[in-house]
Amino acid sequence: MKIINYTDMHCDTVTVCADRVADLRENGFQLDLKRLSSSGCAAQCFAIFTKGETAPKDFERYLAFYKRMLLEHGDLILSVENYGDLVAAQKSNKVGAILTVENLGFIGTDLDRLNALEKNGVCMASLVWNYENALARPNLIFENDFPAFEKRVNTGLTDLGREAAERLDKLKIIIDISHLSDGGADELLNGRKIPLVASHSNAQGAYNVSRNLTDGQIKKIADCGGVVGVNFCFDFLGGSGGFESVYNHISHIINVGGEDVAALGSDFDGIPLSPQLEDCTRMQALFEYLSGRGLPFNTIEKLAYKNFFRVFKEIRG
Repeated sequence: MKIINYTDMHCDTVTVCADRVADLRENGFQLDLKRLSSSGCAAQCFAIFTKGETAPKDFERYLAFYKRMLLEHGDLILSVENYGDLVAAQKSNKVGAILTVENLGFIGTDLDRLNALEKNGVCMASLVWNYENALARPNLIFENDFPAFEKRVNTGLTDLGREAAERLDKLKIIIDISHLSDGGADELLNGRKIPLVASHSNAQGAYNVSRNLTDGQIKKIADCGGVVGVNFCFDFLGGSGGFESVYNHISHIINVGGEDVAALGSDFDGIPLSPQLEDCTRMQALFEYLSGRGLPFNTIEKLAYKNFFRVFKEIRG
């Protein structure tokens, strides 16, 4: 089977490298530029993830680190802010770097900070992580400091969260509903015409935990032209983990929403090691496995990169 280009919609490598004083070019984590380049990666979404009281300062530090990595490693990576940049990255055999934000809680109540994100090249953003902020609540309840994955949250967005979502659409920053409460996701999805994504979420119908999307949510994401990036975290895959579990989620998402909604969102460097999915060099082996399970080549190409490219082109131009 020939090498298939792919796009990964979510990783936490920028945050991890900055915190551990490591380099994005080559490191001992789950993902780096050299391994991305050799594994067929057409584009990698690099998330800036923040939490807690230091989040505003942390964001600026991570952003500065990311921009420095772009400058220092231009032989391997090309900054992508629009579809033309994606094409240019492919033509130059470089990894397209797409800047995203996981958890907009660091902006507090100052929605004008969203304009600064757009100016700094942020292409995609999620409203919330595992803890409530001024915009939204997550689809996660803690009981005695442990996540109650069997329980889901129907609370919707705050008024500020609704305004933030409207501004994100106007700024053409792709809205990411991973981690968002069921109530918040449903608010954004009901009657929606602009594509949104779940960058690293799986299917409740394949494994019933609150971080995974319901069939209704998958259908609505498909209806608005969006995509779901399958997460490689063992806690959300279920089963034995690894290729088989990834296949189970992909096939369920396709059965529910069609082959145009499936995509990949590994969550590398934000998750423990999963069997067969230790790092980004395993992507081609995953595609070979999916082919062996009967997924047509065209379908694998769609979930590998074409579906995300379509969404990116529609929103980012």
